[in-house]
Amino acid sequence: MSHPVPTGVQWHKSSYSNGSGGECVEVATARTSMLVRDSKNTTGPVLAVPCGEWAAFVSAVRHGTV
Repeated sequence: MSHPVPTGVQWHKSSYSNGSGGECVEVATARTSMLVRDSKNTTGPVLAVPCGEWAAFVSAVRHGTV
């Protein structure tokens, strides 16, 4: 099921994105979720991840468990 992307969200690319390869994602904070999209296709699909699950994912990445 697709949901409309809230208006007024600010998209951010990782500071590790240096422009080489063009394989980047952008994230934005919404009311109850983190939004993820392909930076090359900004009008394409958006993945909404609940904030708690996003925090667990980021923590796992930082600790090298994923």
